[in-house]
Amino acid sequence: MSASGAADRPVRQISSGTTWEPVVGYSRAVAAGDFVFVSGCTSVDGAELVHAGDAYAQTRQAIGNAAAGLAGLGASLADVVQTRMYVTDISRWQEYGLAHGEAFAQVRPAATMVQVAALIDPGMLIEIEVVAYRPGIGLA
Repeated sequence: MSASGAADRPVRQISSGTTWEPVVGYSRAVAAGDFVFVSGCTSVDGAELVHAGDAYAQTRQAIGNAAAGLAGLGASLADVVQTRMYVTDISRWQEYGLAHGEAFAQVRPAATMVQVAALIDPGMLIEIEVVAYRPGIGLA
């Protein structure tokens, strides 16, 4: 974790350790103020795509990766207030939705699902962003 930003606006960041974060210039998760913003998560384990062709399993993996980013900053899926799901085949919405519903049944964040033309790897079916709320987390 590292601190950056102006003294009156502290920001905490965490990396997932993937090789593309420093190349693209992003962090897995950033805590600022009362919020944690988690970058788009896909169905990767390290840098390897997992669960090829399985929309449900890819969604579970992506949510698990988002959960790891949250945990690195002291938050959890229970703190999530918003999710955004970018999917390559909206006709499979029930598969994505089932996994999302299992993870967030009690939390019920605001959620969006939109179809996109493609993700960075043709085998990726879904990418998920999350926003979590936990008072003071950016200052911890």
